[in-house]
Amino acid sequence: MQEKFIKNQSYQITRVVRNRILVVAILFIGLFKITGQVSIDSINPDEKRWQLVKYDMKHVFAGVGHSYAKPLHWKGKDWATLGYTALGTSMLFLIDDETSNFARIQREGIPKSVREYGSKIGNPTYNYALTGGVYMAGLVSKNEKIRQTGVLMIASATAAGLLQQIAKSAIGRARPVSGKSKDTFDPFSTSRNFHSFPSGHAILAFTNAYAIGKQFNNPWLKGGIYAVGVIPGVSRIWDGQHWLSDVALGIAISIFTVESIDKYLKHKYNNDASKDKKLVSWNLNLGLNRVGITGNF
Repeated sequence: MQEKFIKNQSYQITRVVRNRILVVAILFIGLFKITGQVSIDSINPDEKRWQLVKYDMKHVFAGVGHSYAKPLHWKGKDWATLGYTALGTSMLFLIDDETSNFARIQREGIPKSVREYGSKIGNPTYNYALTGGVYMAGLVSKNEKIRQTGVLMIASATAAGLLQQIAKSAIGRARPVSGKSKDTFDPFSTSRNFHSFPSGHAILAFTNAYAIGKQFNNPWLKGGIYAVGVIPGVSRIWDGQHWLSDVALGIAISIFTVESIDKYLKHKYNNDASKDKKLVSWNLNLGLNRVGITGNF
């Protein structure tokens, strides 16, 4: 009986995730069409979708590797940005106690729907439902722009997500809910109460929001998307799961990761497209009383 119940629960969860992916795909296609800021470029209808998936996933892994190797090629401006980020995070660290106490007091005044959205959307399950939904929307609709946006989201979320998992464990900062002070650390602790810095919810949610927002020129639309992407990180502060500096650094990591991978993917996809255009194909046309050769340049 218990086994049957577990199977039913598993089926319900799978169905919910599948439905969410479908809804996200439909909404994302509609958003691109309504704004009119993205042209729809159909891929070659003869090309097999599995070949596209293989091609895209190769770029996902390459993009992740590129983001990790990028610091090896940083120049003066990049190191300056890192310095400013470290300085800003340190300044927020000084007021972590005050901001945490204030946010936790406000929690009950936040609408329940907003609290639930904030706590769930940064979860890896929901994250990959969103990124997968966007990618599938582009793949099914044969829209290169949406498909490549999905690739950017998957690669960025994977790179930033793995980085934050390693960092949280290695740094071992205590969460506010643990009752410890903001400067309590227990590196490589197995307790989740010491996995605070940086915020994983903030990273995953804002990585997706920033990647999507980059596809539009309208500043109001961008701002709206970014605001929605910030909510999960803020929700972790009023839930006592993270300090303000955890969330701020998470958002910074999201921006750096998306920018790095976006530049890499654009370069790769544009180069591949240019190579395809340079290819010359010859077709033999046979018909009644005629033979012809057609060249495509």
